[in-house]
Amino acid sequence: MTYENELAVALDAVEKASALCRKVQHTIDVDAVQKADRSPVTIADFASQAVINMTLRRAFPDDPMVSEEESAVLKENSDLRGKVVGLVRDIDPSATEADVLGAIDFGDREIDFTQRYWTLDPIDGTKGFLRGEQYAIALALVAGGAPVLGVLGCPTFKLNEGDRGGYLFYACRGASVPAVQGTMARPLDGGEPRPVRVDAIADPKQARFCESVEKAHAAHDVHHRISAAMGIEAFPCRMDSQAKYAAVSSGAASIYLRLPRSEVYREKIWDHAAGAIVVTEAGGSVTDFSGKPLDFSMGPKLLNNYGIVASNGRLHPRILAAIKQEA
Repeated sequence: MTYENELAVALDAVEKASALCRKVQHTIDVDAVQKADRSPVTIADFASQAVINMTLRRAFPDDPMVSEEESAVLKENSDLRGKVVGLVRDIDPSATEADVLGAIDFGDREIDFTQRYWTLDPIDGTKGFLRGEQYAIALALVAGGAPVLGVLGCPTFKLNEGDRGGYLFYACRGASVPAVQGTMARPLDGGEPRPVRVDAIADPKQARFCESVEKAHAAHDVHHRISAAMGIEAFPCRMDSQAKYAAVSSGAASIYLRLPRSEVYREKIWDHAAGAIVVTEAGGSVTDFSGKPLDFSMGPKLLNNYGIVASNGRLHPRILAAIKQEA
């Protein structure tokens, strides 16, 4: 099966949401953020989800959607609701308040996770967003328990030190869209898409791994022991969000590790679906810490998987061996 139409709609949706999030991020008051005012990211989160879900619902009204946010808090807060609706109207002037609230809750129904569905994280990496650093808008189409299409909007990501930053990374399973060869990166400010590939590093001493900025999100101490066991010498690249998958897919990093601090914690599907296919179609590998493929058929969480390893593929067996030894 090919996914030309699905990809075109997904790219349009994530591009609109990326523009919206950029607009909000550029207006963030640093002093307010330091006082723990999370309202900018809350507003952008809801508006991003509304814009993407409105676009998908028009094209694929029968497709289920699994999203992170629900509209209940907006229904109770008129000021927040008004700001979200205003942002969405900047993208779609015809949108009504009812349209926005309905779009946010699009897909709120029983879902057979073994069949086709979309999953979305409207802003992955909220602290990165508030700091003016890395965050991602992550949208994936899943079928048969695995992502078949993924789009990562990374509005601050740079492929080269001199570029302006901001890309859409996207991929379809097995190059099922003829114009998409592996994983592609398209500048958000305009320009032609180009293929990206994982790096060719096979010597761990030359490798660099990335992990979450926040210690609460991943076990940095265990990551350090794993990298030391492999002989990795470079300091880890720490960034928020699924931008880490963009880093691996484009060769900016060789490895992404995520070991939760709790043994009972299981990852959310929307935090990994888009990133996983972007890395694998770029020539890399994505598994859990035991080497099993990620299973997206079990519900909103990856219940059959523990820990996440994304790599350039060449280093994957050595990473898994080090994990077995150190984790």
